[in-house]
Amino acid sequence: MNHARLACLALILSSFSAVAQNISFAARIELSKPGATRQADPSGAVLWLIPAPDGGEFSGAPKPARRQLLQKNKTFSPHLLVIPVGTAVDFPNQDPFFHNVFSLFEGKRFDLGLYESGSSRSVVFNRPGISYIFCNIHPEMSAVVVALTTPYYGISDRSGGIVIPAVPSGRYEMHIWHERVLPETLKSLTRFVTVSETTNSLVLKLTEQRNLSANHPNKYGKDYDPGNPNAPAYVKP
Repeated sequence: MNHARLACLALILSSFSAVAQNISFAARIELSKPGATRQADPSGAVLWLIPAPDGGEFSGAPKPARRQLLQKNKTFSPHLLVIPVGTAVDFPNQDPFFHNVFSLFEGKRFDLGLYESGSSRSVVFNRPGISYIFCNIHPEMSAVVVALTTPYYGISDRSGGIVIPAVPSGRYEMHIWHERVLPETLKSLTRFVTVSETTNSLVLKLTEQRNLSANHPNKYGKDYDPGNPNAPAYVKP
């Protein structure tokens, strides 16, 4: 066998080896609710892997792509959005009244002010973190944007299953987030995991701790105005 054929064979074997090292990392979320006899809905959990300094592989940050959080029927759609850091998110208003989208808690802090039906405003999520998003006029409206620096993430389905495809084998720092679990509890679940062909899955047991129907303050830290938020014009307090 000549040198050219040997080089070609080596390249093919190298390609097969590289493919073999990309593993589908699977996890399952079990969400319990205190006092309930049945398991709570485990969907909407976000799990992501950050390559560890001592062994994870990182092919580069995911590229930002423009996304959208639609406002219609006094609802954000989708409710949960997972994006790469640097992504611009549009907030079009398709309701027949004003909205005022804001986020003043974690992640990206912003206030889009009042804007009318048929118009849109946008925000660039230029830092990693969890952004809890509300409307200053309609307290029932809420959404969450999770901005990540890693391409290795997955979102749980209604059965609690999460699959992160094409993860290079190695050591990673694992993070988990769920809207109905307290931040300090989620932080305590951060751990290092090794992704390999023999260790590529885990089960995470969470307990529901947050009541999403509880009232939250407006952007001024006060209770919402009980006036008529459906009016075509809305006077800023």
